Amino acid sequence: MRRAFIMKLKPGALPEYARHHGAVWPELEAEMVAAGIREFTIYEDDPILVVASDVADDEAWAKLWSSDVHRRWGELMDPLMAFGEDGPESTAMREVYHFGGGAS
Repeated sequence: MRRAFIMKLKPGALPEYARHHGAVWPELEAEMVAAGIREFTIYEDDPILVVASDVADDEAWAKLWSSDVHRRWGELMDPLMAFGEDGPESTAMREVYHFGGGAS
């Protein structure tokens, strides 16, 4: 199943955010696989981030977010993220259309 959401960075945070994501920890990627996250892409239009993923089930993100390695990653990301009342600004997106046209 595909899931997507929008997040927001603090002003000026994109270079550091991109630097960290250019060197993602192997143990974080292993935890993503273990949680059931099969594909994960982040797009940016500074300060907006659009996250698109293909996950095994509805619980995949909750599994990742509750892991120790993600808690440590969050400690690096929190200073870069815009926060609302309930944590980092994040909005789930609803899928309207998908084309899965196969390989050519």
